[in-house]
Amino acid sequence: MNTLLTSGLFALSLIAAAPVAAQETIRFAVTDIDGMEALQREMGPFKEAFEAASGLKVEFFPVSGRTVAVEAMAADQVDFVLTGPAEYVVFKARLDVQPVVTWVRPDYYSTVVVLDASPIKSAADLKGQKISFGEIGSTSQHLGPVDLLTKAGLTYAVDYEPVFLNRNVAVEALIKGEIAGIGLNRTHIDSITKKFPDQKFRVLVRGEQLPDDILLASAKVKPEVVDAVRKTFAEKGDALLAALTSVEENAKYIGGKFNPAVTDADYDVVREMYRNIGITEFTRFAGE
Repeated sequence: MNTLLTSGLFALSLIAAAPVAAQETIRFAVTDIDGMEALQREMGPFKEAFEAASGLKVEFFPVSGRTVAVEAMAADQVDFVLTGPAEYVVFKARLDVQPVVTWVRPDYYSTVVVLDASPIKSAADLKGQKISFGEIGSTSQHLGPVDLLTKAGLTYAVDYEPVFLNRNVAVEALIKGEIAGIGLNRTHIDSITKKFPDQKFRVLVRGEQLPDDILLASAKVKPEVVDAVRKTFAEKGDALLAALTSVEENAKYIGGKFNPAVTDADYDVVREMYRNIGITEFTRFAGE
C-alpha cells in the first residue's frame, strides 16, 4: 500500500510539474496589420514556429488599429498584442499591461530630412517653417522627429507648423518648396531615395536608437503563461526570428533579436516624447 501510495503521489507530482501553459490557447493581435488575411500572411510562419517551440496554441485576433486593440483587450477578447512603443505607453496607462519581450529593429531611429540643396543647415533654421510628419502618434515618424526638434530648442506647433502628409506627397511638397523638412525613420529614407532617384536628401538631425516594438500581455493572462511565452522567446529566439523574417513584410526585423529583459521604464523616453506634443496623461493616442 505504501509503495502504491508513493507511486501515485510521484505520478501526481509529475503532472503538477508539467508546464502549466501546455494546451493553452493564447489570442494574439498586431496593431499595424489590418484584417485576418494580412495577419495570416504576414505572421503565419511565425505562428507555426512559435507553436512548435512553446507548446501553446496561437489564435489570431485581427484588429483594425491600435484603438480597437485596446478595446479588445479591455473586453478580454485578446491576450497578447504586438505593438509599437507609443502604443505601448497608452496600453500601459489604460490597462496596466505586462511587457513581455521586445522585437528589436536594427537602425530604428528618427530623422528630420531636407533636400540636399536646401539652404537649411541646422534645426534652428526650421523656425517658422512647415514640417511634415508621418502618421499622427507614430513613434519614429512623429514623436521621435518632434523630440529631435524639441531638443534643438523648437517648440511643437509654436516655432514651426506641423503637417501630416503621405510620405510621397510630402517629398513632392518638399521638392516644390511647400514644406521645409520631413520627419522620417531610417527605413523611410531608403524608400524615398529609391522612389525619387533624381533627388538628393540630407539628414538634418538624427536621433538615438528608439525603444523597440513590444509584445505585451493583458493583466488577466496567467503568470505561468506569460512566463512560458517569455521563455520561448529567450530560448528559441533564432528559430522564431528566422520564421518571422521569411515574410517580406517583416524585413524590418532582419538582423534583430528578441529581448525578454524589457521593463516598463525602458519606455519613459516615449512618455517624454508625448509631453513634447502636449499629452501628459498617456491615456489617449495622439490624434484621438
